[in-house]
Amino acid sequence: MSRKLQGSGTDSHYIFMKKSKFVVLFLFFWCFLFNVHAAGVAAPTLTSRSWLLIDVVSNQVLASSNSQERIRAGTPARLMTAYLVFGAIKDGKLNLDKTVSVSDEIGAMESGGPRMFLQPGSSVTIQQLLDGLIVQGSEDAALTLALAVSGDEKSFVDLMNREAVRLGMKSTNFTHPYETADKDSYSTPNDLSVLAVNLMRDYPDYYSGFSTREFTYNKITQRNPNRLLWVDPTVDGLVASAGVRDSMVVSARRDSILGERRMLSVVVGAVSDQARAQESLKLLNWGFQNFDTIRLYEKNQVVASPEVWKGSSGDVDIGFNVDTYVSVPKGEISRLKTVLERNDPLIAPINEGSQVGVLKILVGDKVIAELPVLALEQINVASFLGIIWDTIRLWFK
Repeated sequence: MSRKLQGSGTDSHYIFMKKSKFVVLFLFFWCFLFNVHAAGVAAPTLTSRSWLLIDVVSNQVLASSNSQERIRAGTPARLMTAYLVFGAIKDGKLNLDKTVSVSDEIGAMESGGPRMFLQPGSSVTIQQLLDGLIVQGSEDAALTLALAVSGDEKSFVDLMNREAVRLGMKSTNFTHPYETADKDSYSTPNDLSVLAVNLMRDYPDYYSGFSTREFTYNKITQRNPNRLLWVDPTVDGLVASAGVRDSMVVSARRDSILGERRMLSVVVGAVSDQARAQESLKLLNWGFQNFDTIRLYEKNQVVASPEVWKGSSGDVDIGFNVDTYVSVPKGEISRLKTVLERNDPLIAPINEGSQVGVLKILVGDKVIAELPVLALEQINVASFLGIIWDTIRLWFK
């Protein structure tokens, strides 16, 4: 059940303002502007070089430091390889029981990272390869999966980079499906979080594999370097790289009276593996302890029905095409207010799903989030006489 939103002692209200232009910052599927300090919550103190924390349900960055720093693309490459394999399985191009032959390219790999120790010419299933990739970051598994999806490594890397662009990973470039010292292979903590959230949302049926603590192949058992899988039962993925100064991205799910909560943390450049795990858990706990997440609007719920000019209808229903959530500091829900800024005048045609404004979410007088408001219906152009009449009316508006 969603909780009714209150603001300043009254029902949530909307302030309609004319605005011809506005700046929108995009993160994942929605746009957000969030300032933890402005909202009155002090960010945690960490020693890692860069980090960030996201509430996955609301898509809000709750805290961050150096999140646009360029990092090695090892962990992002690992997750992107898994993401593309999941897509190939969903599309029917692969299945978990499919057996593939290990290529001679595996024997020629020069990388010294984690491996399943695959032998060229041997047979292995897609499921076994995914276990090796997800649990240990096995580089021979990553390359074998890449060949199974695309036939050759270059084609797969091209696919990785196209998908990164599609997902909005603006500061990422891949050169291999695994960790490499290549300077042209890079990402950022922010882009890594974008990929991780999309993976969880797009392929929830496969996400459970990231909670696997160990796997055995060819009589060799390897443990997941994500220490938090043994420490906190609410942590259920994703991955930690083998190098302590490399990235660790983990997610935890906990229940609250307002519904299911999920946080995702990214930590890069810790002083040790233990410190990396401790600071990841510190971030997750800080987010759960200091914020509540509530549903503002249901999918396709009408937020407003503003006037339309030169259209087949005199107004248009606007709102959101997904359930819309917001994260706020604990104890501040009663202070929430909303301000709807439309890019008036709204002139037909208006396509269903097109952006018609921005809804600002405030705690008191501080803006904590900005959400794009969409047309929930198609509005076609009016008749010739209707267009002439509205044109005249607009002259005097």
